[in-house]
Order: sequence, then C-alpha cells, then structure tokens
Amino acid sequence: MKLASVVGARPNFVKLGAVDSTIRSFSEHIIIHTGQHYDYRLSEIFFKELDIPKPDFNLEVGSGPPGVQIGNILKKLQPIFSKDNKFDAVLVYGDTNSTFAGALCAAKSGFMVAHIEAGLRSFDRRMPEETNRILADHLSDYLFCPTMAALNNLRREHVSGRIVRTGDLSVDIVRNVAKKLVPSSTILDSLELNDLKGQYVLMTVHRAENTSSLESMESIIHACEILSNREGLKIVFPIHPRTSNFLKRVKLFARLRQCKNVKIVKPVGYIDFIALLLQSKKVVTDSGGLQKEAYLLGIPCVTLRENTEWVETIQAGANILTGTRTSLIVKAVSEWMPRRPTFNRKAIFGKGDTADMIKSILTKELSR
Repeated sequence: MKLASVVGARPNFVKLGAVDSTIRSFSEHIIIHTGQHYDYRLSEIFFKELDIPKPDFNLEVGSGPPGVQIGNILKKLQPIFSKDNKFDAVLVYGDTNSTFAGALCAAKSGFMVAHIEAGLRSFDRRMPEETNRILADHLSDYLFCPTMAALNNLRREHVSGRIVRTGDLSVDIVRNVAKKLVPSSTILDSLELNDLKGQYVLMTVHRAENTSSLESMESIIHACEILSNREGLKIVFPIHPRTSNFLKRVKLFARLRQCKNVKIVKPVGYIDFIALLLQSKKVVTDSGGLQKEAYLLGIPCVTLRENTEWVETIQAGANILTGTRTSLIVKAVSEWMPRRPTFNRKAIFGKGDTADMIKSILTKELSR
C-alpha cells in the first residue's frame, strides 16, 4: 500500500506528527511539503520535534495571494501525481491552502482523497479557511471528523464520501507532548517566566482577517496597552511573521513594543509553545487549533473572532468570542472565567485513539 500526505503549514505538521508513525506501520508513506510555511520556526522545527521524517518532496511555493499560492501548489504537485507515482490514497489535513490544493490535484489525478479534520464549519465564507475545508470535504472519499458537530455538518451537506467520527488527532499528540516532552523545555527560563507561572496571558494573532485590517490590529494593540500598562498584566506574544510584517508596514509595531508588560518573541516550536500554554493564566488568540489545545489542557481561551469552527469549546464554557473590540477583549481577559471549571473532563474530541481508528478504516477500505 502507498499513501501520500500533502502538508504545508504549522497546523498540518502537528496533525501529521500524530499520524505518521501509525501510517508507516501498514503502508509506504510519502510526505509532500508544499512550502506554504517556510520559516524554520513554522516548518522545519516541527519535523524535528515531532520526529517526522524529512519530506520526500518540498515544492517551495512560498508565500503569495491565495489564488497564486494554490495555483503554484497545483502546478508543482501535478508531476508528482503522475503515472509514475500511484497512490492508494492522498491524505490532506485541516483547512489550509495546501489542504485544498492537495485534495483538488489528487481528485483530478484519480486518487482517493482522505480528509483528516473534516466537517468543521464557522459558517463564515469570508474566511479563506472556510472555503478551503468545504471544497476539500466535497472532494474527499473519506472524511474523518473530530466531533459529532462536524459529522452532522457533513450529513446536512450530503457529501458523497464516507463519513466517520474518529475524534481529533490533537488529543493524541497534545497529551503525549505535555507528558513526555514539555518537561525538557527551557522556554520559561529563557523568557524569565518561572516566577510568573499561572499569571501571564499567552497571545497569538495570525489570521488574514485580522492581520490585513488596520482597524482590527489597532483595537487589539489598544487592548494590550490597557491590560499591560494600566492593569499590569504580563502578556507573552509569539508573533507570526505575517503579523509582524503588517504591523511594521502600517507603523504599529513600535506602539506594540512600547507596551511595558508585553513580551514580544519570535514564533516558538511546538514543545515550547505547549509549555508556555500549560503555564499561562489564559490564552488570547484567533487560531482555530489553539482554541482546541487550550481546551484539552484546561486553559481558558479568549478568541479574537466573531465565530468559531470549534463550537464545542464555547458550549462547554471554556472559550469566549470577543471579536477584535477592545472593550470586550479587556473585559474577557480581566474578568471572565469558565463557568464550569471541570470543562476538560468530557472527551468531546475523542479518547486519544484517532490515529488507530484512521489506520483501521484505511487498511480495511483500501485493501479491497
């Protein structure tokens, strides 16, 4: 049996890290890195930390407008999906441009497509991630859903592929990293945070709807000014290159640096990031994956969006949506706490056996 995985961005690599060794236990596994994320801290370090083999192909497409990036992935992926490379199935992960491009090229090449983390919906077509996952789902032959809500979304849309609720790969990998790898992290020492365990806020901002909006970023930075300068709260901010570049371009980066209690750091690896998350008081983010990781580790999450694909975290009382309005961000960070401190006990994302379930389904179906 021969399978291929198409990945290209940080969230893809984390999911790949959770499933790669399981796939290799029953199949040849070809890893195709599109190069959508190419910065070391957003790409190569994940392969090292999560013990993922070096990619068999690196398309090196780099950054660019979505249409250009997807087009370049298709152009460079097509020769790999030629008659000389026959795959029993192509696996795609999540909702990135690499996910959609991988699913489209595989389907056009006559290969079975398996979408890991299928069925998520924010019901906001303005989000590029939303169109990516919808299109990938409708191109897929196997749809592995992390939650019951995701499964129900696909049933309502009448997708043609086989729908299976497998749980989420994050359960498999987050707990393993937290138990086995985080103790070796020195990130709290290097950032001088050991005396602030459980007292600082971890912040990330990277989504296009925020990092291309002057109004949104001004509002977020103003919230940082109030929380750090007036209330004295420590904020740790691993800054995404897209965010940093935008802030410099619109002359806001200096204003962020002037916040006396905001520690701006470069992106960190997955192990160090989970270590920072585990010791934080709250997380403030626009990331989809981080909402889920915070839930799994019992950290309250303030989400800088008007909607979320991870509705279960809202329903559990573990996550609150503020958008980018300064007053709502400040109030949520300063005053809000989950209404149910035991929100982490219900296994809404599965029991940590997702990789084995995917293996069982693929070996049974593809061996026919």
